[in-house]
Amino acid sequence: MNTNQILKDLQNIVGKEFATNSPEDLYIYSQDPGASLPRPVDFVVMPKTIEEVQKIVKLANEEKIPLVPMGGGLTLSGLIIPVRGGIVLDMKRMNQIIEINELSRYALIEPGVSTGQLLAYLNEHHPDLQPAIPDAPPSATIAGNVLIHGSGYLSQKYGDHGAMVNGLEVVLASGEVARLGSCAVSDYWFARGPIPDLVGLFLSSFGTMGIVTKLSVQIFPKPKFREIVFGLMKDEENIPKLLLEITTKEFIEDVILGKQDKPEWLKGYIFFMVYITGDSQEDIDAKLKILKKTYRKNGARYMKATQKMIDLYIEKPIFASGPADFRKGGGFEYVGANMPLEKIPEAYRRGAEISRKYGIPPTLGSRLIGQTHNIVMFFSYSFNRADPDDMQNTRNALEETNHLVLELGGIPWKGELGAQKLVLKKMDPNYKKLFFNIRQMLDPNGIMNPGNWSEEEN
Repeated sequence: MNTNQILKDLQNIVGKEFATNSPEDLYIYSQDPGASLPRPVDFVVMPKTIEEVQKIVKLANEEKIPLVPMGGGLTLSGLIIPVRGGIVLDMKRMNQIIEINELSRYALIEPGVSTGQLLAYLNEHHPDLQPAIPDAPPSATIAGNVLIHGSGYLSQKYGDHGAMVNGLEVVLASGEVARLGSCAVSDYWFARGPIPDLVGLFLSSFGTMGIVTKLSVQIFPKPKFREIVFGLMKDEENIPKLLLEITTKEFIEDVILGKQDKPEWLKGYIFFMVYITGDSQEDIDAKLKILKKTYRKNGARYMKATQKMIDLYIEKPIFASGPADFRKGGGFEYVGANMPLEKIPEAYRRGAEISRKYGIPPTLGSRLIGQTHNIVMFFSYSFNRADPDDMQNTRNALEETNHLVLELGGIPWKGELGAQKLVLKKMDPNYKKLFFNIRQMLDPNGIMNPGNWSEEEN
């Protein structure tokens, strides 16, 4: 590899200030906030236009250099760490909100647009509309979240955030640009059909199929009133029955549940946070009364939320990151898993056992996806980032949890390299063959985030 010439070529594409191979600049791109081991990076480049992305991809193809697209850089499972070195494409400069369509209710944006940016823009210019919000900091990008089937706010009603994608513009490994969804036929980015739906090829493929340069995501009407109905339960076996009955109430907006040993008063309980909405306070009060009865009927008890809880959770906090504060060192990672509802009680019990086995305070959570058609489970493990042994301890817990998830019939979500290999090992062989064949056809030189979704050792 002619490092000096490649750097010069990258700088000619994006400008000298937006391409580098300086060690001090590359360091942060070699790792992520989770427990994955760092990997060396060769170059970082920050494109501003689709034409620049095309030129970078063509250069990478000529030189056979791996490409790793990056949004906010907040994933915890190593998906943006260059497994085999190469060029990281930091997409933050492509951060334009191109269109808000109030009638068809979609936002057309570039991949660098963050959750906080879109939320602030809607609050100022379209106050009656709201986006789906993940359990992540406001700097997390919309594209990064939806492309990994992210979940969060509004998932109970409308599905995971990947289901809210209407269309994509993608630079393929050849440097060609493809539009997927209604935008392939129409000037409007309103739906994925009724043409063959190829959007799914790029969801949860971890950048191995192409680089997204535009996307359309659904936005939704904002309710006038919102409140949390907090509940506690002792017996995990009652979880499925309670959730099934809760979701028959059409006024439920969001459902989060969890189990953790800290704070002390939560130890031994499953907690529920059910979000309800309405057009008036009287409407909210009537729905609250119905939920109280539903709780009692299904082995749970209502607990009045304190003002602190309301202030914290109504503003949609970073729900998943709380465990990072449980131990010295401020690190945490979790196994996310999409699970069948009937396996959730066992997942809570056995997940807590794994935590205690490794001396980590149990911290487990769930969010309903599409009214119990799917449920995301979070097995969180905190660690001391300054202690290599403690980080390895966490990696061992993560690996054991991935095995548990697959044993219970679930699928690890946005899995690290080890989890990806476990999924591939269990995958239907013809599904796997089709996936690999499509990937080979799109990327014959193997430059798109190589090492991910691979059976080869890295």
